Amino acid sequence: MFISDIKRVVDQVSRDKGIDREVLIKALEEALKSAARKKFGNKMDIEVQYNEESGEIEVFQFKEVVETITEPELQIGLEEGHKLDPDCEVGDSLGTKMDATTFGRIAAQSAKQVIIQKMKDAEKDAVYASFVNRKGEIINGIVQRIDRGDIIVNLGHTEGIVPVREQVPRESYRRGDRIRAYIFDVLHESRGPQIILSRTHPDFLIDLFRTEVPEISEGIVNIMGASREPGVRAKIAVSSTNSDIDPVGACVGMKGSRVQNVVQELRGEKIDIIPWHLDPAKFVCNALAPAEISRVIIDEDNRAMEVIVPDEFLSIAIGKKGQNVRLASKLSGWHLDVKSETRYSQAMQTGYDSLVALPGVGISLADALYESGFYSAEEIGHATVEDLTQIRGIGEEKAVKLLEAARIAVVQSSAAEQAGEASPAEEKADDSEPSVEKSEEETDDSEPFAENPEENDAEETLPSQEQKEEHNEDKDNTDTADGTGIDADAPLSPEKTPDETDVDRS
Repeated sequence: MFISDIKRVVDQVSRDKGIDREVLIKALEEALKSAARKKFGNKMDIEVQYNEESGEIEVFQFKEVVETITEPELQIGLEEGHKLDPDCEVGDSLGTKMDATTFGRIAAQSAKQVIIQKMKDAEKDAVYASFVNRKGEIINGIVQRIDRGDIIVNLGHTEGIVPVREQVPRESYRRGDRIRAYIFDVLHESRGPQIILSRTHPDFLIDLFRTEVPEISEGIVNIMGASREPGVRAKIAVSSTNSDIDPVGACVGMKGSRVQNVVQELRGEKIDIIPWHLDPAKFVCNALAPAEISRVIIDEDNRAMEVIVPDEFLSIAIGKKGQNVRLASKLSGWHLDVKSETRYSQAMQTGYDSLVALPGVGISLADALYESGFYSAEEIGHATVEDLTQIRGIGEEKAVKLLEAARIAVVQSSAAEQAGEASPAEEKADDSEPSVEKSEEETDDSEPFAENPEENDAEETLPSQEQKEEHNEDKDNTDTADGTGIDADAPLSPEKTPDETDVDRS
């Protein structure tokens, strides 16, 4: 079979569809083989070859040379074989060229279907191959339609999809809008490759900075990590390999030009650029800025940190609805528990009181346990005899008794909490609880509310009506719109009670 322009057609389809020429030629060969079998049956030994020089597709039928013919479709006589090849012998296979024009209309239709299907499969494979190595890149497209909340994006040769879960809240797009997204994944499915795009992935933020900041592309400034709450706030940690270059200043740019371009692309999402530090504690302090940090207690086994901040910086460290500490935790990879100094001091005093309350434990032994890292009876209950015998003044027998007493105390404390009763150690540190509102008749016998827990034990007189009104006004001022009692956008007033200001979130 000879087609004068078949070579030109193969080259053109290869360019337009992005399909390899070898794949197209193989599809033509299989199509003609299928057409020949449709015409002559499946028993015939047929081969199809494409001649690159002449552009001819040749179809050959092979038959075995035998002395006695039993199957005419597969065998040829020795005498007839000598006419085709004088040197042939019994057992050789001789091929004769077939006229493809005799295949008929049905066979030609079958060949057409094979070619169409092979081209579709080849086109899908070509699209998948072109995008599978582009994971992690940013791509531009045009919104084609919205399908059940998912955004279908036209990427040229194929379509991408931005699922609802990968869209930034409060962002809206219409047909024809340009969209910039991150290639999150490429799936090879039966109906074709599916390109998953994302605008919420932290790597999208990193790639945007890599595009805007030349120092990042050159390797002078490194992005150590990023965390996002899409559409609201993000944190990104940067470091520099050159001590003369400030990584934060390089990302901000002249008058904030570089970071503003990223903010505009993210539709106003606020970005905190944080200097990275090798020390995890200092890195966490940087991530929680602008809040001041008093001390950091590290638990490397559980990869957790207890961050103590001054009372007036508690709301700043936590952020609006816990946003600041949540982003800092994701960025650092550590579980963070933020506490105020007042709450921390109360917790430490409660733990120390629980140690003193154990039978056979005096102040000196309690100090020794405290210095060894056992801050409460509960922590002693989780220890072993070997751990306790390392402390001065504790032998093996005493360690066993101490463990039993600590475990009994923990069980009793848990039972008391469930029954609504406080343990003796907790009653000392529980004086700061605000009193329950009572009627005018009952308030004559009630104890006054004091901001300092020690004043509750010392004062026996009732507060005046002016003090009550002043206290109620202060209490009302601490309430915010979300009902948490903490203003996340402004420092807390030092006049608030510990229970109103101390919030532990992670």
